[in-house]
Amino acid sequence: MTAKQRLAVVKRAEAPEEKTSILTLIRHSSAGLPPTARRIATYIDQHAQDVIRMSITELAEQTEASEGSVVGLCQRLGIDGFQELKILLSRDLVDPVRMIQEDLRESDSVSDVAEHVFAAHIASLQETRKLLVSQSLTRAVEILRAARRIEVYGIGSSGPIAQDLAYRLLQLGRDAKVVSDSHIQAVSAAMTDSSTAVVTISHSGSTRETVLATRLAREAGARTIGITKLGKSPLARYCDIVLHTIANETRYRPEAMSSRVAQLALIDTLVSCCALADAKRSVAKLELSARIIAGKRF
Repeated sequence: MTAKQRLAVVKRAEAPEEKTSILTLIRHSSAGLPPTARRIATYIDQHAQDVIRMSITELAEQTEASEGSVVGLCQRLGIDGFQELKILLSRDLVDPVRMIQEDLRESDSVSDVAEHVFAAHIASLQETRKLLVSQSLTRAVEILRAARRIEVYGIGSSGPIAQDLAYRLLQLGRDAKVVSDSHIQAVSAAMTDSSTAVVTISHSGSTRETVLATRLAREAGARTIGITKLGKSPLARYCDIVLHTIANETRYRPEAMSSRVAQLALIDTLVSCCALADAKRSVAKLELSARIIAGKRF
């Protein structure tokens, strides 16, 4: 029986709710899996709550397997990849409302929602600040200042953050551009060299396109900086410097909420440090930018 057939059997067994349990599918499939895939499946079954919070790299390490083996198990189960697996696990284990925001309850008032969301943002900023390592930030500034050209990569919810960073650096007179199309990212990354600095923004650190682009840039000789959540990830493997953020409210969601606030604060810090390193030149460039923009306002 194929994985899709097993999925259909499980789904029929759970009627009338029409809700397929990924954990049930894993348990039904486990006996027919090869040893490595069975080991990963057993770990997921026994530590499902932990797996929701893990990166693919962390799960591979915990099960003494490769990231490719984790992806292979997902494909055997009839799902696209590890991120979809985490979404399905969340659906099995978590109150659906918590997919909107971790602290919400369906009975919450508008005031309650505002309180929870603002509290999550504040906590993300505070925890990220505690986590920020001065040496890593200093090295990242040095890499950006030494670069003749700067490329910033980000896709999905990280795209606007990447665009903001590139624009802020451009205002300082740096040759910076954002690349958010995955095909252009790959080609542009392959065309970099040792005079280029690359900043990749990815909350998960596991987005295939940005990980690929960062790897290509590093192989081409570029210096690479990653802005991603705390923990081991495929992205970190290809970064000279990693600046971490924390956003607990994204544990059960594929997209970031308060992580964006932490990322914005982090890039503001990075840009401000770059500006202060050559304050006179920076102020002149910012004044020029302000005059140009002023002409576009009534």
